[in-house]
Amino acid sequence: MSEEINKPNNFIRNLIDADLDKGKNEGRVHTRFPPEPNGYLHIGHAKSICLNFGLARDYKGQCNLRFDDTNPQKEDEEFVDAIKEDVQWLGFDWGEQPFFASDYFDRLYDFAVQLIKQGDAYVCDLNAEETREYRGTLTEPGKNSPHRDRTVEENLVLFDGMRAGQFPDGAKLLRAKINMASPNINLRDPAIYRIRQGVIHHQTGDKWCIYPMYDYTHCLSDAIEGVTHSVCTLEFEDHRPLYNWFLETLKTEHHPQQIEFSRLNLQYAITSKRKLTQLVEQGAVDGWDDPRMSTISGMRRRGYPAASIREFCERIGVTKADNSIEMSTLESCIRDNLNENSPRAMAVLDPLKIVITNYPEGQTEDLTAPNHPQQEAMGTRNIPFGREIYIDRADFKEEANNKFKRLVKDKEVRLRNAYVIRCDDVIKNADGEIIELRCSYDDATLGAAPEGRKVKGVIHWVSAEHGVKAEVRLYDRLFNHPQPDSDKTVDDFMVHLNPDSLATRTECVLEPSLLTAEAGKVYQFEREGYFCADAKLSSESKLVFNRTITLRDTWAKIEQQS
Repeated sequence: MSEEINKPNNFIRNLIDADLDKGKNEGRVHTRFPPEPNGYLHIGHAKSICLNFGLARDYKGQCNLRFDDTNPQKEDEEFVDAIKEDVQWLGFDWGEQPFFASDYFDRLYDFAVQLIKQGDAYVCDLNAEETREYRGTLTEPGKNSPHRDRTVEENLVLFDGMRAGQFPDGAKLLRAKINMASPNINLRDPAIYRIRQGVIHHQTGDKWCIYPMYDYTHCLSDAIEGVTHSVCTLEFEDHRPLYNWFLETLKTEHHPQQIEFSRLNLQYAITSKRKLTQLVEQGAVDGWDDPRMSTISGMRRRGYPAASIREFCERIGVTKADNSIEMSTLESCIRDNLNENSPRAMAVLDPLKIVITNYPEGQTEDLTAPNHPQQEAMGTRNIPFGREIYIDRADFKEEANNKFKRLVKDKEVRLRNAYVIRCDDVIKNADGEIIELRCSYDDATLGAAPEGRKVKGVIHWVSAEHGVKAEVRLYDRLFNHPQPDSDKTVDDFMVHLNPDSLATRTECVLEPSLLTAEAGKVYQFEREGYFCADAKLSSESKLVFNRTITLRDTWAKIEQQS
């Protein structure tokens, strides 16, 4: 019996436990995470990363990071580096080095020659249109290629010529010889190798002008590496017979077991690499790491903690049933983590100046504030206080009812971690816009009001003299439709882009402790939300903060009404 694992049960773990009970695979558990380096990873990949690396960790096995790099026309070293960074950021380690399917190109070529010699593969001259025509449909069988019965000797010569660069792109394919009448269309003599002339591969350079197809490469790479459990998403379920056919026909030493689970479909987000690429290429977002993107790099830049992503993947579980996960589930994991771990700070996003008329001119005092109201271990910080401060414009009204718990003309409010002030006068410009407030403070109210005195409201503030100017970007969900890429009523998912997914505030004032904020470290701006310094846009001359997430789920009411 396998060692007891303190993790939620799921059908994949049940299968692995059964294998271990039978002594299968010499008691080994060896998984892999095999991304194609043709784009950045997204939240759906995060689920697969956590699953595959998590299984290897819990069963004291191994998980390979392997790049399935069989299509150099769409691949790039940039994507390789980004994928490695994402996996490491999520907290997983693939060992001394990652693997590449291109590491096995020589062996894959030898396997293809073996298939030809066995009579299980042939070179086909049909062009792409003819190949589709001969393949048949889901309801009608295909028909044999006129080149299917070439001799072994002829196929070997032609395949060698393909490798030598004797034929142009599209002139020939190497195909497996299986069954053109199979009800599973994947078994209708699928392509194994295609010609790609003049393409430079990011790993192998110009060594090859033929490249193996994904279905052929994937299963054999698993077998070469000794993978025991090839865990993938449900769209590969119909490919499993082909996966097994290659391994059985070639009689590989190892025969991994392919297991499918449901992919992550996150509402208000896109988890299609093709459509994410479209967003980037059409300029709908500012690159793959735009904080509105569902990419791991975008979430990291926005300030999502890696631990909250892992918790989210654990919380949604692993099943075979298609499901649609509410965005609020992910956001709940983020808020839970940040509420516990983020230090507090004060920031005024829409400044309104206050002059405290009875505070001594030229005087400054350092007030002490906790970095976290419940985490004493986080310590305290000093906040400068002086005669002139900024508050948020929304925290003042000339007239208001008792439900408004902030500053009102001729009434009092407490400044967070400071004094009680009273608004005595309102200064307006020629257009009637409020440009300044004149207030007075009570020097006996620092820390707590005298006994019997009740001040209901508390607002945040920043010293006008010491505050740090910053740009703050208020990010929100990129789409305003829960399933933007599956709405059959529209032709283009991009019509569901949320026009309010980004609002930029350029005149914000932050407390001076944030001047040296570490990029990516998240702070709770009191009463405003969670924010982090942008690693890409911040510089010595310009401080830019991103809103990671609001304090509360502001979409809940919208979703209830829709």
